[in-house]
Amino acid sequence: MSEATVNDNAAVKNEKGARKVRSGYVVSTKMNKTIVVELEDRKQHALYGKIMRRNSRVKVHDENETAGVGDRVRIEETRPLSKDKHFRLTEIIEKAR
Repeated sequence: MSEATVNDNAAVKNEKGARKVRSGYVVSTKMNKTIVVELEDRKQHALYGKIMRRNSRVKVHDENETAGVGDRVRIEETRPLSKDKHFRLTEIIEKAR
């Protein structure tokens, strides 16, 4: 019986599609139910091999307004909630001191 339940859960996840899960740091909480999270991408230069860092900022939906500036958070891609919001807060990994 547990195998059937596991298979059903896997089928539901496949129907939803693969949603991107990222983690980053909160840099702003000045909007209602919205936080700004800075994400870091590390890529290796094709020719020289140097690791380069690129930062991007995304607006994230925070329903309960629990996150604070400096918190490390995990976010998940979701349907467009507004013009700029395409991510939802899933958990706070580490609170800022």
